[in-house]
Amino acid sequence: MNRKLLAASAAIAGALSLSACSYNENLGRNQLLLVNNSSLVSSATQAWAQTLARSRLSTDPAANARVRTVGSRMVAAAGLNNQPWEYAVFENNTPNAFALPGGKIGVNTGLLRLVANDDQLAAVIGHEVAHSVANHAAERMSQQAAAQIGLGVASSALGGQVGADQARQLASLGSVGAQVGVLLPFSRQHELEADRLGVEYMHRAGYDPRQAVLLWETMARQRTSASTPSILSTHPTDASRISALRQYLASRGWG
Repeated sequence: MNRKLLAASAAIAGALSLSACSYNENLGRNQLLLVNNSSLVSSATQAWAQTLARSRLSTDPAANARVRTVGSRMVAAAGLNNQPWEYAVFENNTPNAFALPGGKIGVNTGLLRLVANDDQLAAVIGHEVAHSVANHAAERMSQQAAAQIGLGVASSALGGQVGADQARQLASLGSVGAQVGVLLPFSRQHELEADRLGVEYMHRAGYDPRQAVLLWETMARQRTSASTPSILSTHPTDASRISALRQYLASRGWG
């Protein structure tokens, strides 16, 4: 690495190291937190309102009651029942669910058709709720902000020392390096952490955590498109996720 590129890398690292860190007991590690979940509530509430307005909501009373029942048990198991939660079932064939800061949970009808039982539904909801407990949305945003700060510092530091073409190349390399080297791996880590916390909440709520493995195996069989290379994916591969879950369940005596 030449001296100028090394200086840019040092500037990025320096900006990241100056960012606020906070210890998360649920994860057993420090987190980079320039924002927190409470600061995301307003944006999440707006996004929730827009999603409700633009989506087709299910009026099936059984489906809505099922999501509320399983969701309430998982929220309580995660220790998040100190606020009201809203639940919605969306008429969407994609097997998906999400939880937003501020107490919002959405589940697609495609997921309700895919899961074999309430335990598997709890696995998905538990995973999404775990992202909230783990402050993953806030950490993800903080990582992106810190990466941008670092790139800005590097560009300023080298502004008068390199040509325009070199500066553009550096900015491009820096952006790709930050994305692949920091942001995407952290996202994969977030997913595995949410899997682990999710099965903990399943066990506390009285659901069978082993069903989480069966669910992800079903998800793996359902995929029809070519897989993204794991180094460029924001999610772990199906195989690595299932393997990690099996190992964690075995370590807890739930295998």
